Amino acid sequence: MFRNILKGIQGYSGALALISKLKLWKYFAIPIAISIITATIIGFSAYGLSDNIGRFLARIWIWDWGKETFTAISTFIGAIVIIAIGLILYKHIIMALSAPFMSPVSEKIEAHLTGVESHQHRNTTFKEQLWRGIRINVRNLGKELLITIPILILKFIPVVNIFSTVLLFLVQAYYAGFGNMDYTLERHFKYRESIRFVRQHRGVAIGNGIIFILFLLIPVIGVILVLPMSVTAASLKTVNLLKEQGVLLESEELMA
Repeated sequence: MFRNILKGIQGYSGALALISKLKLWKYFAIPIAISIITATIIGFSAYGLSDNIGRFLARIWIWDWGKETFTAISTFIGAIVIIAIGLILYKHIIMALSAPFMSPVSEKIEAHLTGVESHQHRNTTFKEQLWRGIRINVRNLGKELLITIPILILKFIPVVNIFSTVLLFLVQAYYAGFGNMDYTLERHFKYRESIRFVRQHRGVAIGNGIIFILFLLIPVIGVILVLPMSVTAASLKTVNLLKEQGVLLESEELMA
């Protein structure tokens, strides 16, 4: 698993150079705009709600002694809850809405890596790509929330809350990588086949998603670069995995 996580991370090493080489920046204009708008809306919402959640949680403490301390802790936990849920919503919204724009990026990377301009794969329309993106991300959003809510509850337990933070980060990373990989998989696999493929290579998905989440910690620049870098990195690794499994052939193999 650890080695596969490293593989997912290594995909980022040549991502920036490949974007420039293949002239892919133009494809990211609308997704970057979607990313900035979504991050701004969720950011302002999180800022306004964190104090409200903190005060709501503070009502649990009915005693006067330690009231201020418990309120401060509750406000902090409320902020973490809002940030966690905000990140979940942010990534699934931008991934779903960006699907039709990311598919051509993935396809150009695939053609570059295999030397084959026209593969025999599933031909999908803009509408079908958008629906696929929405379907995958709604499914992932539901599953991620079901896993995340119990983890957030663990944050009220001292010591355990340290491990719950790591677990929460890895869950977020997995579903971020999942969405990035599906931009390539949608051309080759149906919905359920793609889910099985990502499960088999969950380490690569986590590795890709780790850098995705870390990008979001960089003010402004992170929101702008997160999709171009993560989608390119995921496409590089996913195409290589498909080649290893014989799903994709290179030009030399086709000529043999």
